[in-house]
Amino acid sequence: MTAQPRLRLADLGVTLGPHPRGRHNAITDVPGVLVGHSTVHTDRLNTGVTAIVPEVIGADRRWIPAGLAVGNGYGKLVGATQLQELGAIETPILLTSTLSAYRVADALLGHMLSRPGYETTTTLNPVVGETNDGFLSDIRSRPLGTQHVEEALASATSGPVAEGSVGAGSGTVALGFKGGIGTSSRTVTVGDARHTVGAVVQSNFSGTLSIAGVPMPSAELVPGPTAETVGNSCMIVVATDAPLDARQLARGARRAVFAMRGVGADFAQGSGDYAIAFSVGQAAPPDDALLSPLFQATMDAVEEALVNSLLAATTQSHADGHIAHAIPLPAVRERLAAAGVVRVMDSNV
Repeated sequence: MTAQPRLRLADLGVTLGPHPRGRHNAITDVPGVLVGHSTVHTDRLNTGVTAIVPEVIGADRRWIPAGLAVGNGYGKLVGATQLQELGAIETPILLTSTLSAYRVADALLGHMLSRPGYETTTTLNPVVGETNDGFLSDIRSRPLGTQHVEEALASATSGPVAEGSVGAGSGTVALGFKGGIGTSSRTVTVGDARHTVGAVVQSNFSGTLSIAGVPMPSAELVPGPTAETVGNSCMIVVATDAPLDARQLARGARRAVFAMRGVGADFAQGSGDYAIAFSVGQAAPPDDALLSPLFQATMDAVEEALVNSLLAATTQSHADGHIAHAIPLPAVRERLAAAGVVRVMDSNV
């Protein structure tokens, strides 16, 4: 039997927010932003690394402005304090599994120090975020390191982004379903200029899923017990070519965390919910009075990225019997149609 192809929110005919999606509906619609993955799937491991790479960072431009928002600080975000203090990132942003975060950070540091122009560098701040994939992976083995970091960085490209059970999303669980990596983008006018904002998410949190305001409880949509979210966290990375400064980016990052509520996050006490926003723009920052459309576009892109992370994910299991089911697409379409969000279409899709 041929596996059913996974879909994205746009494929279901759902419009989310007033701003149009970018060409690929991905963070890579922001010029010069690349994404790559290293994915590990075995009978005991479902884990990996996802790299978000601003091409501009290098020997000629050592940092770009960035902002951090902490929704709940129960997490291991390597590099967070310097990012917050200086309002800048100096490296690509990597996402991975909780107990592998420190090995991944060391490998990222080694990668950067080996680059031309960094021969005399004595301080550098690697940024690595994580969520816990321990329900579907032997997390204590800490299997990720230099090989996986180099693979994720080397594979980083523009264009469409692989989503679902890939890279850092290989073993995550969200809202009772298989979670994963998701992405989306919006184009928006800021003042007289047209800009793009895009997001990548690593979903691994609890709550009751809602898509475009329509409840999708996992207990009603998947067979057997719903998957358990271990660690209960979410990492969000937002990129834009709007020339925002660090303070403005931190404001945008806070909106990115707010977007989690739109898909039904319960923000449990043990959740580590973080958003990092950065800009590759180089002009003077716009006046704050012009930022509301960009904030709205950020929330819409993040909400859609979170939904895409579930829609694209495939069912994954572990040798100990744990299983996280992919959300069933026919049931999603049926509920959206019943709520009048989309028209009734071919039931085989």
